[in-house]
Amino acid sequence: MPYDLCLFDLDGTLTDPAAGIVNSYRHALSAFGIPAEAEQLVKFIGPPLREVFGQVYGFSETDTERVVAKYREYFAVTGLFENTVYPGVPELLQALRDNGKTLAVATSKAGAYACRVLEHFGLDGFFAFVSGDAMDGSLSRGGKREIIRLALEALDPGREKTAVMIGDRKHDIHGARDAGIDSIGVAWGYGARGELEEAGAARIAETPEELGRMILEESLL
Repeated sequence: MPYDLCLFDLDGTLTDPAAGIVNSYRHALSAFGIPAEAEQLVKFIGPPLREVFGQVYGFSETDTERVVAKYREYFAVTGLFENTVYPGVPELLQALRDNGKTLAVATSKAGAYACRVLEHFGLDGFFAFVSGDAMDGSLSRGGKREIIRLALEALDPGREKTAVMIGDRKHDIHGARDAGIDSIGVAWGYGARGELEEAGAARIAETPEELGRMILEESLL
């Protein structure tokens, strides 16, 4: 199926945010006397913060808000920019744009932070819309469906375009399914291939170059 509208996850798909996210988690958890190694924290790249702190670490609702504030104390100043763009991503975005695709970001990261990251790395000009979580986490409480839905509503309110969600974690694949669109998993991020397959990704790309071929070759069929 040819795709007109391509929605991209941010962390683990467009950029590698490992250093900034790990350091932010460490900063937050240390304030509550909880030690954590980098290897343990890397697996939390992608899911919403409140899900990790509440479900994994068992924080109460009140303490979850306190630890999220501590996380952002570091992230908003330093961690946001401890980040790199994956090789091949700018070329991928340029090729898709050159071939008439409409691009958007759909991320569980707070929208305000996502926009700052994209602007910092000069990627903002590729995207017609950025859909991110609210600062209170309200848009991601039921998964990623609402974040994806907002992007679709902004760019294709009549649902006349074929759309695909592209991401590296099961949350992206499940969110796409719940929003009624296709998904493509990417293997260069933080979700194992098995996670993406089990979640139901229609296809999995090993590299940005392969992803570009998948989308553009489908469009020529």
